[in-house]
Amino acid sequence: MRNYVTAAPGELRDRRQLHRLGIRQINSTPNHPTTCGKVERFQQTLKKWLTHQPKASTIDELQTQLDAFTDEYNHRRPHRSLPHKATPAVIYTSRPKATPATRIDTHNRVRTDRVDQAGAITLRVNGRLHHIGIGRHRYRTRVLVLAQDHHITVINAATGEVLRDFILDPTRDYQPTGAPKGPKRKKPRT
Repeated sequence: MRNYVTAAPGELRDRRQLHRLGIRQINSTPNHPTTCGKVERFQQTLKKWLTHQPKASTIDELQTQLDAFTDEYNHRRPHRSLPHKATPAVIYTSRPKATPATRIDTHNRVRTDRVDQAGAITLRVNGRLHHIGIGRHRYRTRVLVLAQDHHITVINAATGEVLRDFILDPTRDYQPTGAPKGPKRKKPRT
């Protein structure tokens, strides 16, 4: 017998997107002392410090006190658990910073298409059809479409000229060119 874990409607999609971006999600367990306790101890220190300060009568005064605490806590106060009783700011600035991981699960596609009479091509992304504006003056132009997830590059197949290079907005059906609209068409008289 299998155990199936169901996800909320957008949760699985969000997990896949995080995975594609190389982000590893870490969740803490509620009331778990090793994860939540650090923040609780910091808040306790802040509250103790604030009780020894004159009571702030405005938000600006409180913000000034919080800024003073932050400066003292991070830049002046030696921390007994850090090497050589260094300040947290010294340790933070001396360590290498995290950078985005290389993308693991990118979806690469190459396809050919022809610009239609409306000046657009179509591309299906995540099961949804998108219309990508190229320009009416490119009618019948054969194009090469390079798609890596939402990064789309449209190239003139005959000349190699890059016609569009953009990030697809998955919430919009039509992806406009960004060029100013031309003159309105005249309606034919009947």
